[in-house]
Amino acid sequence: MRTGSEYRESLRDGRDVWVMGEGPVEDVTTHPATSAMVLEYEKWYDRHFDPVWENSLLTDPDGTTERNPLAFELPTTSAQLQRQGEAIRAVLFASGGNITHTPGYGALIALGMLNHLETLDKSSVEIAAAREYQESIAHTGRFLTFAGGGPLIGPRLRQDPVAIHLDGETDRGIVVSGKVQMHTSTPFAEDVLITSRDELPSGSGRWLWFILPVNAPGVRVVTRRTTARHSNPFLSPLSSRFDELDASLWMKEVFIPRERVFTGERLERTSRHSLVSWLLWHHNCGWLAKAEFTLGIALALTEIMDLKENRVTIQQLVDLAVDVQTSRTCIRAAELDPEMTVGGFAVPNQLHLAAAAINTFKSRQRMSEILRGLPGSSLIVAPADTDFADPTMATELEDAYGGGGYTALQRAAVLHLGWDHVASELDARESVFELHASGGLNAWRAQLRAWFPSYDELANGVRQFLEVELPLMDLTTLKNAPYERPR
Repeated sequence: MRTGSEYRESLRDGRDVWVMGEGPVEDVTTHPATSAMVLEYEKWYDRHFDPVWENSLLTDPDGTTERNPLAFELPTTSAQLQRQGEAIRAVLFASGGNITHTPGYGALIALGMLNHLETLDKSSVEIAAAREYQESIAHTGRFLTFAGGGPLIGPRLRQDPVAIHLDGETDRGIVVSGKVQMHTSTPFAEDVLITSRDELPSGSGRWLWFILPVNAPGVRVVTRRTTARHSNPFLSPLSSRFDELDASLWMKEVFIPRERVFTGERLERTSRHSLVSWLLWHHNCGWLAKAEFTLGIALALTEIMDLKENRVTIQQLVDLAVDVQTSRTCIRAAELDPEMTVGGFAVPNQLHLAAAAINTFKSRQRMSEILRGLPGSSLIVAPADTDFADPTMATELEDAYGGGGYTALQRAAVLHLGWDHVASELDARESVFELHASGGLNAWRAQLRAWFPSYDELANGVRQFLEVELPLMDLTTLKNAPYERPR
């Protein structure tokens, strides 16, 4: 796999990126809106060559073969899922849960596509092409992201509400135009898998999926505005580093070669084994990393604010720990109790993942609110490192904020980390994004409702306690009620 510097060099490829409010980006590796994230992705690659990280991120040594990145392995057993899950969570915690799409996430996209084509029993040619692509990114570390192919608001309100139009098709490939809605990290990725929600062409009964390079002629990446952050990293320790720049993708007569075109299906949220099955696992690992980071900051603030004997604080810490452990347990259960696909891959149990996600959505705002209140008003008025440059001010700040084994500067650093984590625009972006990107709480509830296996068993189990005979009860309609996708 390549190094971080090789990844950086791959981004100087003529891509067309437009940041809302700022305009075109000539070079994502140096532009103020994008350069910090390029550095973070460089770190993702370089950790695989760092001895400190090798036991977390590489396959176990066997003395005969080279150790490979776990992120690109194809899991076929529960043990492999567990090892990959531990690697995913270690990397995600290193960003405080603020990087949701990594090249490892891209590998799971490629795995999901390969498995889904096998599940649909597509042609051997398409399956071989999907396998070749999966193997190629495992070898190179090429960064793939994913767009669900939904239309932007304008087309949705028109008579023909489609996102993608098929402009032409030959044996060599297809030509497409259109605009697809929000997805993540595209300015930093190299390829995008797009799954059309509409038949191509209309009425054909075909749902075409395709992979296109981000720098392909006719492609423009249009990102949201950058998150507001202070220019001083001391005051913005997270938002100065982590901004994935969610984007839409615009295509104008883009050619897709035949080996990158696949015949999929309309993706439904409640499908048990689908393209996104491993992605939902990665989502939950990211949310867990965010929750663990919240608990970690709360513990650090408890220490530096001398709140370890405060009964209210102790109860709040327990509440945070319960939320964290609930998600940990559900995710580990998903890895210990995997489901096997027709292709022989181990997929984390989707029912357990749904329970983890619902716990996250129910607890996230409460966890943030606890952290906002735990250190008191000091969270709001903590000084900057630059304030200590004035000798008189430094003395007064030390008197105001120092003590209890911590200097004023040390205490301020932790307070600003807490602020940036739960009171910044970066935190607001993450909260809003997850409400939409994964469908939010209602979508996860719909999935759990569709996947829960015991409706009839439990309902009929109460019949043994009755003195009267009841016919067998059938509650399968609970599984089949449609899920309404939000606009």
